Amino acid sequence: MKSDTKNNLKIPNHIAFIMDGNGRWATKRLLPRKAGHKEGVKTMKKVIADCVELGIKYISFYAFSTENKNRPKDEVDALMKLIRDNIYVMLKELIDKGVRVVFMGDLSYFSEDIRESLERVIAESADGKKAVVNIGLNYGSRDEIVKAVNECIEEGVSVDEASFARHLYTAQLPDPDVIVRTSGEMRLSNFMLYQAAYSEMIVTKTLWPDFGRKDLESILREYSDRERRFGKI
Repeated sequence: MKSDTKNNLKIPNHIAFIMDGNGRWATKRLLPRKAGHKEGVKTMKKVIADCVELGIKYISFYAFSTENKNRPKDEVDALMKLIRDNIYVMLKELIDKGVRVVFMGDLSYFSEDIRESLERVIAESADGKKAVVNIGLNYGSRDEIVKAVNECIEEGVSVDEASFARHLYTAQLPDPDVIVRTSGEMRLSNFMLYQAAYSEMIVTKTLWPDFGRKDLESILREYSDRERRFGKI
């Protein structure tokens, strides 16, 4: 991490977001849940821009979990449409500004047209040096851990921290310095369980569609006040 003397903040190298509260945001406004997810996409784009501006190099998002597939069909269909219609358009402006985009999760779940959009984003952003945006799609940490172990076994290598980490979806990323969960829920929900071993956890009651620059700066102030010990006394 580094210090931002202007704001007297310690800027994390990697921040990860569990974007929670889209459905409750919509319900409070007597709107269908898909309206909350649509608004959440807008928030995600703004948060990426704010993080890049602040100098955060790695930004991760929990967008669609392995468990989300078990939601009502109409909600899952709406999420698929949201990804299909927005993923490239949402990220194109950031790609043009030098942001690299990667995805973690089993992408084989998605339809061919969605996979083609994801592959297009990956290819067009591959040379980006400004920041790395990592989006979890059909991602679950338990599945990721089982996958990594099985791949080590298939290769015939001993499973240790180094060989295991090479087979995680996040093999090319540093572990998150801070994990942010919106909406007030106090759990990781199967997100980056291995990578989060020494991450700072910060929970805000703000619902994800309402999350903005002031919320982000408040989180960074709290992070700046914490002493990270990595298991040391």
